[in-house]
Amino acid sequence: MDSRPVGVFDSGVGGLTVLHECLVTMPHEDFVYLGDHARLPYGPRPLDEVRRFAHEIGAFLEGQDVKVVVVACNSATSAALPQLQEELTVPVVGVITPEAHAAVQATRNRRIGLLATQATVEAGRYATLVHDLDAGVELFPVACARLVPLIESDDPFSAQTTEAVREYAGPLKEAAVDTVILGCTHYPLIRPIFQRVFGRDVTLVFSAEETAREVAETLARKGIENGEGREGNYRFLTTGEPSLFRELGERFLQLPLGDIEQVAVADLELVP
Repeated sequence: MDSRPVGVFDSGVGGLTVLHECLVTMPHEDFVYLGDHARLPYGPRPLDEVRRFAHEIGAFLEGQDVKVVVVACNSATSAALPQLQEELTVPVVGVITPEAHAAVQATRNRRIGLLATQATVEAGRYATLVHDLDAGVELFPVACARLVPLIESDDPFSAQTTEAVREYAGPLKEAAVDTVILGCTHYPLIRPIFQRVFGRDVTLVFSAEETAREVAETLARKGIENGEGREGNYRFLTTGEPSLFRELGERFLQLPLGDIEQVAVADLELVP
């Protein structure tokens, strides 16, 4: 038995989609979630900067004595997953590989759309994974610069958000894709809007369930599971404003978040 918590991080509240599935899949485990709201969004930033942020948070979580780090952010996974797996002494799980596998399995016409941040699109990780799985599949990526700020706003289900989704969906509809990867952990938070815009014949793929399954399998394989029959605890940390995090987090996670701990960006930047 290993009572250490599982660490999860994202640029904001998007990673709560992954945390939600982890809580359902592993109710006996403890979790520490860090949202880097002070530096949100990651998507428009240079890949080297995203790598630095991921390194700082990964090392910080390791200092919190976590037993696994879950990179619940597609931009950070794209930019930094191999680096984190080398640097940290605990297992590191990302969100992209499970999505690529699920999309290739789901497509019927071998035309897959990708909606993601600029950083994720530029990193090209999805294209590589999809091609490795099936060289005959075409991937059509679209960078969605406006979506994360809209989802993190006071009204994530506004007409503005729907308008932005329609704009980004346009090229994928023209390409006649039958499967769309929601390549940012924020996007499933507004999944009903995506499904309405694309219609029921398009399959939406996102990583939460598959990632939670991979975390559970990692814990079992490493022999570091917590004891069954107990109720897990969770802590929430943010580099931003705790009250705003609580408001958004409780809306999307549908759980009371309790006290939100604030972490100074300066403290993260002290990580060697």
